[in-house]
Amino acid sequence: MARGSSRERRRSSAARTSEPPLLVVSVGCPAGIGPEVSLAAARRLRDARCVLVGDPGVLERAARLTGVDPKKLVPFDGAAPPAGAIAVQPAGPKLEVTDARPGRPSKRAGAAQLAYVEEAYRIAVAAPGRALVTAPVSKAAIARSGARRARGFLGHTEFLRDLDGAATSVMAFVGGGLATSLVTTHVPLARVSEVLAPEGVRDAILALVDLLQRTGVDGPRIAVASLNPHAGEGELLGDEERRAIVPGIRAARRRLGNAAVIVGPIGAETAYRKARLGEYSGVVAMYHDQATIPMKLVAFGDAVNVTWGLSIVRTSVDHGTAYDIAWTGKADPRGMVAAMRLAAQLVG
Repeated sequence: MARGSSRERRRSSAARTSEPPLLVVSVGCPAGIGPEVSLAAARRLRDARCVLVGDPGVLERAARLTGVDPKKLVPFDGAAPPAGAIAVQPAGPKLEVTDARPGRPSKRAGAAQLAYVEEAYRIAVAAPGRALVTAPVSKAAIARSGARRARGFLGHTEFLRDLDGAATSVMAFVGGGLATSLVTTHVPLARVSEVLAPEGVRDAILALVDLLQRTGVDGPRIAVASLNPHAGEGELLGDEERRAIVPGIRAARRRLGNAAVIVGPIGAETAYRKARLGEYSGVVAMYHDQATIPMKLVAFGDAVNVTWGLSIVRTSVDHGTAYDIAWTGKADPRGMVAAMRLAAQLVG
């Protein structure tokens, strides 16, 4: 995996300390549910400490909304906050109330949420025993904000790969008894065949095996989904299986040896059904919705999005900004709680 030795050094260093993990949370779009679920989840955390990166005024309002005592919000001084406290690190432009109107992020709010991610990454990468947890952002608001690095923003996975200098990053999801990784992420469906390559298939397999092993699964069995119906039906329905997927599987097997069993390519509907029944430990998908539809059917709100291949651990929720319920007090923080707990487990 890209920069794997660096990641392992961080984990080894963290394991030698008695300090609880520090979770650095970028609170997402201020016009969405990110600030409120970040605060509500941080309050529930017991085995780690949190620093929330965002606008202090927005976070104070979110604290009152979620029943968190604003006195528990303390400035981040570079170290983990005391037990019971939640550290706050300002980043980005100062926001007015009008910048965080539910469902209507301003250009300043678009720039701010990207600044939160950059600052949270900076803090997380600065010392061992830290992980990055991200609340949902608006890709459109960021891309149209005019902020530095914002143009063409496609999502956390690609942005953090470039920020980290990683050779590759793989999107994965864990939850509801199902684990999956993606070969391609935020790519138009019409271009998936064009960009599908053996190296991407290999990296997605290796990432999923590594992630599963880190969560306690020994000798995982991985199903690799086909791109085409019925695995191409002997190339009657396409040749991507022969051209990209089979060579990627072979490359992964050479790297893994006896550490995992890799099966495929097989039809995605069969792969996910059997994984749900326990026959496979996880599934490698070829494109975004091939993975997210089954994952959200079985674990929406509880699944955790993981970016694998970075020099740090990064997790996130499996949902979006939920503009329709933002700032109403209806947002459920359980997805953010799950993301925080998995981050603490992976970095510990």
